[in-house]
Amino acid sequence: MAIHYYLSVFPLEALIASQLEPREFGSYMATGSKRGFEEQLIFTEVKGEFGDHFDWDYAKKRCVPHPNGDPKHSVYLSVYRALEHIPVEQVGSIYLTTRDGRSLELKPSDYSPPDASHGYYIYQELCPIDPVVVSSLDPVAFAKNMCDPKNKINVPKMMFADLKVIDFSDEVNTGNIGRMYGKEREHLLECIASVKKDPSKVTKTFTRTNVESFSFQVIANGIYIADGKKIAMYKMPTVAQIKQTEYDWGRSALII
Repeated sequence: MAIHYYLSVFPLEALIASQLEPREFGSYMATGSKRGFEEQLIFTEVKGEFGDHFDWDYAKKRCVPHPNGDPKHSVYLSVYRALEHIPVEQVGSIYLTTRDGRSLELKPSDYSPPDASHGYYIYQELCPIDPVVVSSLDPVAFAKNMCDPKNKINVPKMMFADLKVIDFSDEVNTGNIGRMYGKEREHLLECIASVKKDPSKVTKTFTRTNVESFSFQVIANGIYIADGKKIAMYKMPTVAQIKQTEYDWGRSALII
């Protein structure tokens, strides 16, 4: 059986070797082997064996079928600072897995900037940190700023998603954005005003952690992996596309 390498980025950062195919791996990680366990997650498939940071030989020795022939589900290679040691170009598809174990594959796509008509963006940082921030910077500029070692607050590499923005002039028809903005509406408005009025304030933290309330419903244009020099984009399909090709996943994710 072939060995696959998966980088779990949300809610846990870890590099994992497995003999399961991606959708099987997502189902296993989301629902586990214990009845009643369920967890939403985001993971990527990592291409091959590179560098010397991870112990690939250990993976080959441990990631072997069980005596009864069943595939090995998981061998953890790292649970700390895994993303920063994986080159952007080694990352394959991203999978969004619902709590009942259904996965949507997002393949790498050409970069296209999200809608800038509001004058600001909202980002869910996914790995290695996970606050929600309001920013005046588009994804490329945001990644360069966050990955710049000259800044006091920086990360060597990151994954983040741009989120749907509320139309405050027509909130009822904004669309399905889950419950994320249900609380702290005034604080959100303050964050937006801060980055729009002060050119020197390019980002403002809306919430420090959003693990419990983050949902796939609120992803807008897509997900990005960047190191400040390179950026890879994974475009989120439209609701119409999800209805046509991933209907069961869309229902599970509460998008349709």
